[in-house]
Amino acid sequence: MYEYLNGKLVFKAPTHVVIDVGGIGYYVHISLYTFSAIKDQENCMLFISFQVREDSQTLFGFATESERKLFEHLISVSGIGPNTGRMILSSITPEEIQSAIINGQVNIIQKIKGIGPKTAQRVILELQDKLKKQGPDALISPIITKQSVPEEALAALIMLGFVKAQAEKVLNSIVTANPDLTVENLIKLALKRL
Repeated sequence: MYEYLNGKLVFKAPTHVVIDVGGIGYYVHISLYTFSAIKDQENCMLFISFQVREDSQTLFGFATESERKLFEHLISVSGIGPNTGRMILSSITPEEIQSAIINGQVNIIQKIKGIGPKTAQRVILELQDKLKKQGPDALISPIITKQSVPEEALAALIMLGFVKAQAEKVLNSIVTANPDLTVENLIKLALKRL
């Protein structure tokens, strides 16, 4: 439901923040890892995991998308709820947790407060294959590359149902004649020719 919140940090504590987004204050639970990443910032963007339980609706925020992915992996394990997941991420870094899971290091995971030997083994059993399949860079956020104006226009036309080859041909002819068009104007001109 929520991808991220971007706004002014009204209040910061090691366990939670209040972030003002458009005049609305959101109470967001965070890990110590996230707190250390944002403690000197006045404005920030937090990636959100929205958790709905019978008696609560809670926002958990993370400084990086990779930390959020790991949190969601952790809470998918039977017996680990959002607060325990946050505790795990507050105890050691996401990279150390991922490494311990992939390498089957039960002793590292069970040192975390609230995690016993059985839960540590369950975490490894349920997540080891998932994290191995995703590769060592699974938790590293992909770099989003900015598309060029013609690429954006082509993507929009394909989503509208036009054939890629035909749309590409029309866009190329328009861009050759008018190289400085905006995406919107390029799409409008293309729609007249398709």
